Amino acid sequence: MAARTLRIGLIPGDGIGREVIPAGRRILEALPRSLGLKFSFVDLEAGFGTFKETGTALPEKTVETLKKECDGALFGAVSSPTVKTEGYSSPIVALRKRLSLYANVRPVKSIAKAISPVDLVIVRENTEDLYVKEERTYDGPDGKVAEAIKRISEKASFHIATMAGDIALQRQRARESGVYSIHDEPKVTITHKSNVLSQTDGLFRETARRALAQDKYQMVKVEEQIVDSMVYKLFRQPSDYDVIVAPNLYGDILSDGAAALVGSLGLVPSANVGHGFVIGEPCHGSAPDIEGLGIANPIATIRSTALMLEFHGEERAAAHIYAAVDANLEEGKLLTPDMGGKATTEEVIKDILRRL
Repeated sequence: MAARTLRIGLIPGDGIGREVIPAGRRILEALPRSLGLKFSFVDLEAGFGTFKETGTALPEKTVETLKKECDGALFGAVSSPTVKTEGYSSPIVALRKRLSLYANVRPVKSIAKAISPVDLVIVRENTEDLYVKEERTYDGPDGKVAEAIKRISEKASFHIATMAGDIALQRQRARESGVYSIHDEPKVTITHKSNVLSQTDGLFRETARRALAQDKYQMVKVEEQIVDSMVYKLFRQPSDYDVIVAPNLYGDILSDGAAALVGSLGLVPSANVGHGFVIGEPCHGSAPDIEGLGIANPIATIRSTALMLEFHGEERAAAHIYAAVDANLEEGKLLTPDMGGKATTEEVIKDILRRL
C-alpha cells in the first residue's frame, strides 16, 4: 500500500518557537517507514517579529498556504507587546478563527512513576468567550470605563462538548486495549460560572449537558464544577479528572495551571482542531529570557506533533513518539533546566530521536 503523505506548515513564531519547532520536523522525518507515512514541509511566517518587519502579524500568504496546500501545521510561540500596539493582534487567535479551529485540546499527563499521578485532557472552546476581542473604552462620570463582550453561542458550546465526549470515549477505548491509565471509566467535567453569569455560562452549561446526553455518550459520566472550585480541586485532587470541558477563558487558565502539576509548561502539548485541519502548538510562550541559550524544552512541541498526528487518525505513529518521550522523562538523565536538569535542547532532541 502506498505511503500516505502529509504536508505540514511550520510556523516558528517568536522567541524559542524558532528553536523548538525544528524538533517537530526532525521527529516526523525519523518515524519508522513501516508506519506508511511520508511528510513534506513548508516554512511560514507569523508573530510579533513578523509584525515589526511587515506591519502584519499574520500574513495572508501564511493563511492561504495553510488552507490550500497543507494538511496540518506546527505553531511555535508568540511574543506579545507589553504596551498597546496599534494594528497588532495575536496571530494564533486569528488563525483559529480563519481556519475554524473550534477546539483547543490539551492533554496533561505525568510519568508512570509519579507520586501524584495526573492523566487528564482539557478541552477548551477556541473561538468565542472574551476572546472575540470586542472591547471599548469610554468616559464615565467617575473616569474611564472599559468593557469587553463575552460571547457564548449554543452552536459552539454543543460542538466543544461533543468533542469532549468523543475524547472521553476514545480514551476509554485506549484503556480497554491495554493503555495504562489511572482512570477506570470515562468522565467529562463541565466547568462554568453559571451561578454568577446565568445567561452566558448558563447557556454553556445547559448546552454541554444536552450534547453529552446523546445516546452515544451513555457510558460517559457527566459532572460539573464551578470554575473557582475547579481550580482548587484540580490542584488538590488532579487524579479525580479525566476530561474537562470549558469555555475559552476558563480553559486557558486551567490548562496553563494544570501544567504545574507535571512540572513545566515545557512538557504540555496542545492541538487546535477543526473539521479537517489541526495545528499542533506547545503550551509555553516565547520565553525571551532563555531565547538563544539552547536550553528550551522541546518536549511540548514533540508531544504536540504526536497530538497532531492523532487527530489525523495516525494513532500508531503518535504512540511511537509518546513512548520515546516517556522513556526520556522516566530515565530522567537528560532534562532541560525547567525540569531541574542541565541538558540542552539539542541533547534532549537527540535522546528522543535515538529512542524513536
